[in-house]
Amino acid sequence: MESSLNLKPGRVLIGIGGGIAAYKVCEIISTLAKSGVEVRAILTDSAQQFITPLTVATLSRHPAYTDENFWQPVHKRPLHIELGEWADVFVIAPLTANTLGKLAYGLADNLLTNTVLASTCPILLAPAMNTDMWEQLTVQRNWRELLIDKRYHSAGPGAGILACDRIGAGRMAEPSEILPQITSLLHTNGKRDLAGKRVLISAGGTQEYLDPVRFIGNPSTGKMGLALALAAMHRGAVVTLVHGTLTASVPSLAGGIIKTIPVVSAEQMHHAMRECLPDADLIVMSAAVADVKPADYSAEKLPKRSLPTSLPLAPVPDIVAELASLKQPHQKIIGFAAQTGDIVTPALDKLYKKKLDAIAANPIDQADSGFGSDNNRAVFLDNQGRHIEIQPCSKLKMAHLLFDFVQTISMANGK
Repeated sequence: MESSLNLKPGRVLIGIGGGIAAYKVCEIISTLAKSGVEVRAILTDSAQQFITPLTVATLSRHPAYTDENFWQPVHKRPLHIELGEWADVFVIAPLTANTLGKLAYGLADNLLTNTVLASTCPILLAPAMNTDMWEQLTVQRNWRELLIDKRYHSAGPGAGILACDRIGAGRMAEPSEILPQITSLLHTNGKRDLAGKRVLISAGGTQEYLDPVRFIGNPSTGKMGLALALAAMHRGAVVTLVHGTLTASVPSLAGGIIKTIPVVSAEQMHHAMRECLPDADLIVMSAAVADVKPADYSAEKLPKRSLPTSLPLAPVPDIVAELASLKQPHQKIIGFAAQTGDIVTPALDKLYKKKLDAIAANPIDQADSGFGSDNNRAVFLDNQGRHIEIQPCSKLKMAHLLFDFVQTISMANGK
């Protein structure tokens, strides 16, 4: 069965609370609008002490809403109803202690809180306040009570130096941490379909050393593996990431923590994946693992004159094939195949020879895809004969599409 997926942007409503961290929301709004997402924004009265409706309107390409709009009957329908029904995702940032308390008790005395009660979409909360305020028992109680409702998702807070010069918890999550969660929520509509699952992911490239400074490697940056880890975490999974070379840090905010196991060589990755395999429900091998290594290793740097004119090579473990041979009936293993030219034929060969449940074939010779790119394109194939072409999209979006595909394998197998 062959099909193709086309991707569409969504609609994001931003509720801005009163706090110095409100300036960070400008970057979020601007980035979303530039990416084609429709953005609307509500500013509370206190938010306008920090940023202006004009700034927000300019960045969002749409008039910003305030309580002044709420209380004036100039709309065909009540404004809070229209906004609540319009939004695919509702983000409240910064979330103040005051608004948190209102939400926890279902109170509504302004446009922002009324719109919350008039909406049904997932809501992403990004708290920001002084450490002593954040650690108050009443604030923590409100926070825990609110998150019992599955509509609410948390982004932070993090820890660091605050505007009051205090160092501690309460710092609003950075835009770079909030934006991926918005992307995830737009795709999943807030579902946590991997809750209770343990997902094991390999990422990055391995390096096979000839001496302490020279190695056989590849251009992998680990971006696809990081996107898979984020997507799995956003969907509720407990994530373990075994990684080689990465060009970015592993996210630890955005509602969860990713366990990381750094490795260098294929042999080290093999050992780590074998150790983690028994506890995993889903294994995704997105790492670019070396196929061979230098047969001999020198513990000291070889002088240039001593470098061999031909390099004897030795095989490295076939990690994905071994994991597939050891997997239990409840486990699923997904592979990746980076290819040039015809990507489907070799990917199918790898899928069946190594007894995988599914595989993602990537064209690394296409523009803006493959190694080092922020975007990707692929063909997903499974052992039931299904074939889905994924059009160019962000690697985070592709990660979600892959997990969607994995879920269809489960349904097809009656599991």
